[in-house]
Amino acid sequence: MNTVTLQEETPALADWTFSVKRSALQDMLAEASRPGVLSLALGLPAPELFPSADYMRATAHVISNDPRALQYSPPFQPLKSQIVELMAQRGVECTEREIFLTAGAQQGLSLLTRLLLNQGGTILTEELTYTGFQQAVQPLQPKILTVPTDIETGMDVNAVEDLLAAGERPALIYAVTNGHNPVGVSMSANKRAHLAELARYYRVPVIEDDPYGFLFYEGAPPPPLRSHSGRWILHVGSFSKILAPALRVGWLVVPERLIPHLSIIKESSDIDTSTLTQRAISRYLEEDHLPAHVTKLRCEYGARRDAMLRALDEHFPRGARWHKPSGGVFVWVKLPPGINAERLLKIALETERVAFLPGSAFSVDGRGDAANCLRLNFSNSAPERITEGITRLGRVLSRM
Repeated sequence: MNTVTLQEETPALADWTFSVKRSALQDMLAEASRPGVLSLALGLPAPELFPSADYMRATAHVISNDPRALQYSPPFQPLKSQIVELMAQRGVECTEREIFLTAGAQQGLSLLTRLLLNQGGTILTEELTYTGFQQAVQPLQPKILTVPTDIETGMDVNAVEDLLAAGERPALIYAVTNGHNPVGVSMSANKRAHLAELARYYRVPVIEDDPYGFLFYEGAPPPPLRSHSGRWILHVGSFSKILAPALRVGWLVVPERLIPHLSIIKESSDIDTSTLTQRAISRYLEEDHLPAHVTKLRCEYGARRDAMLRALDEHFPRGARWHKPSGGVFVWVKLPPGINAERLLKIALETERVAFLPGSAFSVDGRGDAANCLRLNFSNSAPERITEGITRLGRVLSRM
């Protein structure tokens, strides 16, 4: 009998695993964590702005006063009611029965795609789109229809209409309406109304991914898509960008009839969202800390955004183009023709120890004109660090 090595004894993998790509964000997390690297790459909130003291007191109160906080438990109804109030502040009417709690927005995307999309089905998104969504749908190997993104107004909704009018019926449309990841644009009010009307008319659900909806710097954005339709818009929200990512609590606003189906899918994945964290966040909200905290985030992130824009003006070459984002945490830069952003990243890491994400990381199957584009994050670094990072990139570009 032949001797089989340990390496050969690993189990056979499911076919779909060979089509799933490792996220560029995970690769960059490792790169950006190397000593001495100044990272403008990942969409991380600022840890020095986490409301640690207030959240710690809320957690301590829950542990001391609620014996069920460390036990398996149904979704925490008071937190659902508080989310209803948060959504109402943004112009969305919903009830507790339409709120579904998740372990962050990413799980919400995963649950919705599993609920709506058959193996090999069709979806519609933008040519440049969030890598986490691409990963969520990859196991189902869908046919992907794409439309462009306008840097000033967001998704090309007319192109969406053209595809639907031509007979395409995707299982879902995916849209990031505020602080688009990666392009940074917030969808115009007219486009929001138009897309919601298309969803109703053609009976195609839209997943509205909205983790940045509370982070705006030029006046409040238009109400979410969900304000236009309670039946065809499936809204995804999260506490990650406004409290802390490690809490892993988000929510969906969906028609009530979908809740039992989502519950079954979620139970098979993780049984439930952290009981303790649900109650601690609820206590934090009950103590009314959030309004002042979000105001502080808007002020600080707005200052960081402006520092990045000033540095780009001073240090980037003539011919580079960018848009001033009204919300979110990203600036999208298009470099002069002939400059490859992936090559720029390699040189920048080697010579200046500065990191960003090349635009091609967000391209759906190579679509979209992103080879000379880069996504820069301004939320995770202090203004002086942002200025230093852009200065370093400017030096690399001048040498190229």
